[in-house]
Amino acid sequence: MNLESIDMHLPPTNTKASINTSEKVKRKIAQKTDSNVNKYIGLSRKDIDKRLDELNHEWDTERTLQANFGLVMLLSSLLGYKINKKWFALGAIASLFMLQHAIQGWCPPLTIARHLGVRTVEEINEEKESLQKILSSNPELQMQ
Repeated sequence: MNLESIDMHLPPTNTKASINTSEKVKRKIAQKTDSNVNKYIGLSRKDIDKRLDELNHEWDTERTLQANFGLVMLLSSLLGYKINKKWFALGAIASLFMLQHAIQGWCPPLTIARHLGVRTVEEINEEKESLQKILSSNPELQMQ
């Protein structure tokens, strides 16, 4: 078995979270994105620019999972060292989840994050592109 045959079975990096999310959750996230965009129709360029800046700082699924992993590893290490060595198992489980996510594009924390409304980079970019279309299609906003 070579790396090329392994790669053929891995989900594409840019869609792995989305393809492992239920249709119901994807619809809920899409509706929230549409609602966000609709709020800015008719608002000032300053308001839209502020929203675009917020979107540039929004945590996506990957960042959320990475921070979650780091926090669990830190907590596991501290508790394992100070309280009881059995806490090290928590870090091992978190490591397996991250490995599973890297290989399959799914892990239990991803499901939780998606149900909480954490979006992928692509979903965040869709909102940004829609807001930029509002700016470019309205000559008054271009002059502000």
